[in-house]
Amino acid sequence: MRQLITRIDDRLLQQLKARAAQEGRSVNALVTELLSAAVASDDERQAVRSRADALGIAVTPGVERRPPSRDAAIASTRGAGRAASEALDADRARR
Repeated sequence: MRQLITRIDDRLLQQLKARAAQEGRSVNALVTELLSAAVASDDERQAVRSRADALGIAVTPGVERRPPSRDAAIASTRGAGRAASEALDADRARR
């Protein structure tokens, strides 16, 4: 196991100590858990970004995207209304 030495703000240290005491564990255990969660969530975020890129629905901050034209929007949803209407009809028939 390795040691990590870092500088943190006095206020942050006091918050960490208070939370660790409240949870009945050491500051080291708390910081280790928090860092592990932060790294894991970055991996999860990257996985979501990769899936969004693959689907062509990724949003890049600071990059302005134009909405699709009216014709493109209509074409992309063609047929979806029929499925929704049929589902509603089937639901109403069961009642």
